[in-house]
Amino acid sequence: VFRYTLNGKNEITNPDKPEVIVTGLIAKRQHQSKSFALDNAGNIYVNIGAPSNSCQEKDRAKGSPGKDPCPLLDSAGGIWQFKADKFNQSYAEGTRYATGIRNVVGLDWNSNINELFVMQHGRDGFFDMYPELYNTEQSAEMPAEEMLLVRKGSNFGWPYCYYDQFQKKKILAPEYGGDAKKQGRCEGVDTPVVAFPGHWAPNALLFYSGNMFPDKYKNGAFVAFHGSWNRAPLGQQGYKVVFVPFGKDGKPSGDWEVFADGFAGSTEVKSTRDAKFRPCGLAQGPDGALYISDSVKGRIWKIVYKK
Repeated sequence: VFRYTLNGKNEITNPDKPEVIVTGLIAKRQHQSKSFALDNAGNIYVNIGAPSNSCQEKDRAKGSPGKDPCPLLDSAGGIWQFKADKFNQSYAEGTRYATGIRNVVGLDWNSNINELFVMQHGRDGFFDMYPELYNTEQSAEMPAEEMLLVRKGSNFGWPYCYYDQFQKKKILAPEYGGDAKKQGRCEGVDTPVVAFPGHWAPNALLFYSGNMFPDKYKNGAFVAFHGSWNRAPLGQQGYKVVFVPFGKDGKPSGDWEVFADGFAGSTEVKSTRDAKFRPCGLAQGPDGALYISDSVKGRIWKIVYKK
């Protein structure tokens, strides 16, 4: 994690010499991004994604059992807390804030209630590896992509557990003896505050604090979904921005709804290569406008509200 100094004109003063805030974190082929969020007390929360699907002895191999305990959880598969103004921190200077989270790209600090929320990328391969337990449709729809309220000490169960949005509970993963129904050791782990369709790939989360949009959007959450690649033989889905209303108590106050759609440019997407645009990032302007970035062509949209 790097930090760049800005001058009074919001210009970067040291573009070639950023300050190193956090270094030495695990970085392997899968889930390398170190997405982060800042709180209001000088802390930075860094996702360290697990370089694995479900911590199997042989990753994504049919019938390969899960490692128990999963050794990756010592250095990945969770959120670590560091100081935002301290240089050259590593694992030793940080705190494992929460665990059991496969990977997070979108996360944001909810300043309205001073809590951290993240969007988990769920696991893959139910039908490919366990056709005796899951059919193709179940494998395409599950597990849910989860919005998590993350507190110090939270444990969301990965790799031992996944969230089944149809049964509305955490289910024991097949790599650890699950049968798609029983909870077992997953009965007591933390659960999501919102569940979304599987494999949509949430890549950004933003709590809206502006005044431009109608009142219903105030303090609610926008989520940018990058779109799926692994729902075959069903069509790929996602590729949209959704909105989750939040109440004054800081909890979701209604069902999520599609806020912006049509990015893929086609009614049927069979491969990610078919998608014209893929939502990737979110930002709020000082005037309350919402910005959405795209990873295919580098486009940025600005959304404004006019009465």
